[in-house]
Amino acid sequence: MLPWCQPALVSLSAAKQQGKLPHALLLGLDAGFGAEELMRHIAQMALCTNVQASGACGQCKSCQLQQAGNHPDFYEIYADGNQIKVDQIRGLCQSLTQTAQQAGFRVAIIFACERMNTAAANALLKTLEEPGAQTLLLLQTNRIGQLLPTIRSRCQRVLVQEPNRQQVRDWLSENMTLDSDPCWCLPIVGGPLALAQALTDGRYQQLLSLRQGWQQALSHGHINATLQGIIDKHMLDAIGVFYLVIRQSLLKNQQLTLVQRAALAELAGRLMRINQQLLSMPTINSLALCQDFVLEYKKVMDY
Repeated sequence: MLPWCQPALVSLSAAKQQGKLPHALLLGLDAGFGAEELMRHIAQMALCTNVQASGACGQCKSCQLQQAGNHPDFYEIYADGNQIKVDQIRGLCQSLTQTAQQAGFRVAIIFACERMNTAAANALLKTLEEPGAQTLLLLQTNRIGQLLPTIRSRCQRVLVQEPNRQQVRDWLSENMTLDSDPCWCLPIVGGPLALAQALTDGRYQQLLSLRQGWQQALSHGHINATLQGIIDKHMLDAIGVFYLVIRQSLLKNQQLTLVQRAALAELAGRLMRINQQLLSMPTINSLALCQDFVLEYKKVMDY
């Protein structure tokens, strides 16, 4: 269990022991910070017949079924393509009306629940308004604002304090050897779990190369062949690192004039807009745009 998620599980375990577990929980946390792992720990705890202070016992029949991946009273819903569709939710709600086969809770997790289309969200509302006994709905999202207010109001929030960079470094250090602080790229990779993966699969080294390449490009006024090769293959990462390099320049360079700061802030904002465009328009000539941005940065710094 990730250390920043543990307090939430402990609190809910106490509620289960006291017979006060809510019928619906809403977690606003990204998968990169352990949302899926926490949801499954909560589900296993709710299904456990011998709950401990720290969560499920791991030994009872229910826990064994859960660990084997075939608990008959546990359900998971993922998006079908880009949406969670009404038939998925209707099927889930129908299953939750049936008698629990293990004579305990029936638990369902809806991952990325903001992807429910309108019909699916309305279908879920009926179950949220009239939940069956010993039914637990777990909703996970990193975009709570996109959920219907009526859904949010019928769920109890699971509060998780996202770790700061020192906590992430401490957690990483417990699992691997760090030669330097890798947390600068957290906004790009999407959270501690993704950063740990990047450190082991070579992506982090690529991000380092991008950072060095952009720093050289901004200093010299042009993109070299090595950086160009990386940009062509990994454009989203390249744009993300470019943005962080410019942002760092804004934060650390105390000699910038107000005009320069405003120009660099505008430049960074345009980079983020291009990043969004790349998600829907992958054919955009982003290399040429990046070269233009490098020249523009050089011009701003030469004011």
